[in-house]
Amino acid sequence: MTTEVTIVFVAVVGARFLVPLFIPRFPLPAILACLVLDGIDQSIFQAFGFDPPGYQNYDKAMDVYYLAIAFLSTLQNWTRSSAVQIARFLFFYRMVGVMAFELTGNRTLLLVFPNTFEYFFIAYEVVRLRWDPRRFGTRFWVVTAAAIWVFVKLPQEYWIHIAQLDFTDTWTDVSWFAPLVIAAALAGLAVLWFVVRPRLPRPDWTWRLVADPLPEEMDTATERDAWTAAHVRIRSWWTVEKVVLIGLLSTIYARVLPGLEVSDLGMFLGVAAYVVANAAISLVVARWAQSPEGLFAAFGVRVATNVMLVLVARLVLGGSSLSESDMLFFVLLLSLLVTLHDRFAPVGVARAAHDRTDPEPAPVPESRPVA
Repeated sequence: MTTEVTIVFVAVVGARFLVPLFIPRFPLPAILACLVLDGIDQSIFQAFGFDPPGYQNYDKAMDVYYLAIAFLSTLQNWTRSSAVQIARFLFFYRMVGVMAFELTGNRTLLLVFPNTFEYFFIAYEVVRLRWDPRRFGTRFWVVTAAAIWVFVKLPQEYWIHIAQLDFTDTWTDVSWFAPLVIAAALAGLAVLWFVVRPRLPRPDWTWRLVADPLPEEMDTATERDAWTAAHVRIRSWWTVEKVVLIGLLSTIYARVLPGLEVSDLGMFLGVAAYVVANAAISLVVARWAQSPEGLFAAFGVRVATNVMLVLVARLVLGGSSLSESDMLFFVLLLSLLVTLHDRFAPVGVARAAHDRTDPEPAPVPESRPVA
């Protein structure tokens, strides 16, 4: 690659890693920015004469990364517990599909395991712009997910992965495609304005682009540590969830990174061991010390801890098939996801305790910012 192409490549990939970090604070704007980046990155590469080899695998890895952060943010931010459970199923269902695609290269699997989670996340955050999600029952969220699955994602996944059609090329090459898309968009806007809008319930608040404040009983590191020490164990579903999430994501990335030769099972089991070790360390800290208050400080401490774990493992077990740069990448990835899960999951428990099924929304405190 030329210097110019290298700069563009690093900038685009860097943006795809950094923009998702804003999802916990600005859920809807950040996820839409990720969606736009996902749609235009290949076009940007091609505009500079660069067509990355294995783009499909790289793209799926980056997709799962920002969706993982979106899923973790639901644990902290979402106030409707049934919607969180639906999101959990949709996310891990997609993760299994992406891993199966990586193992087999069969594009049909991406149709069988569609990325419904992303649009369900967007739908929830669109509702939260003006309405308290707790006023909508479980049936509403199930129907919403099913409608997105059938009417949005299945056609989209077929278009992209089975028919392998490019929107820009089709827009340019097929004469009737652009008028059809414009007409459909105008018809959809007309239905929203004249049919849906008059039937919408009265808004509960003004526009909300920032995540809701944390519950008062779980808005400090001390309170989260106390809850973790009292309720979390190493052998728990939370640890299993972290192992599956981080193990699958790391295995997917291991297939994308150039020059990395490690078996899928070896990568998954190795990462799983580090996740379990991190779970033990988190419990020790929660019971006998105190987690850092700030998110960046907590992440920095976690990175330092995992670097020490890696050095000890290499000293005891010998060398590793991973280079220093690859090892640092996986340490950063693991540390980020563990930190977010440890901070966000206890908040989700407090959110669930406040969840209500009556039609009148509960008041949401305005005084405390999201950490």
